[in-house]
This record gives sequence, C-alpha cells and structure tokens, in this order.
Amino acid sequence: MQPRPVVNVEEFIGKTVGRRVPPRDPLRVSDSNKAGAIAWRKAFPYRHAPKGVYRFNSHEEAHAWMMKHTGRTKP
Repeated sequence: MQPRPVVNVEEFIGKTVGRRVPPRDPLRVSDSNKAGAIAWRKAFPYRHAPKGVYRFNSHEEAHAWMMKHTGRTKP
C-alpha cells in the first residue's frame, strides 16, 4: 500500500460555496448594530424576567407573577 497525497495540487476546484469575509475590526461596535438594538427594543417593549429561582404553589400563581413582572411596559 503506497501513501496517498493528502492534497492533490493538480486538482481544479470548480466552485467555492459560502465564502465569508471576516470583519475588518471585529471588536468595533458599529452604529448600525446599536441602532438595530434600539429598534428591536422599541418594537418589542417587554421587560426581561428578573434573575433568580422562583417557586410557586400553582400554575395560576406563576402566570400572574409572570404577567406582573414581564408584562408589556407602558409606552
């Protein structure tokens, strides 16, 4: 058994699918991302749930708590 070459240099690669161009400066926060985040916040004005573990006696109690703490904010 002869060792086979890992890469055939003579082979022609026809197409490259899904070429991705890396960003010029990946640590820079662009204005478009910030504007997009603000637009999403205005489109969906819901508060986030408070962090932590919560225990409830019933599903109804949990639902009432969730509506109180994560319900729609006043515009």
